[in-house]
Amino acid sequence: MPLYVRDDDVLALAVELQRLTGAPTKTEAVRQALRHEIERTQQARPLREKLARARAKADEIGVGGDPDFDMKAYTDALWARI
Repeated sequence: MPLYVRDDDVLALAVELQRLTGAPTKTEAVRQALRHEIERTQQARPLREKLARARAKADEIGVGGDPDFDMKAYTDALWARI
């Protein structure tokens, strides 16, 4: 689905970014800029927020729920199968 830029200032910024980065097209310049901004924003999230998301995912798949789980025995059993 196309993205149409109807703002002259945004278009000028895209052209400047294309020139500065040497991107072959304005679309590629905008793609790179959006990817960099997403990475920057994700890295700037507080650790507490990142850990909460990881814990929720672990709970969803059932990891870490049993405090008596013996990981050493489990991995030893896996190695014994090889």
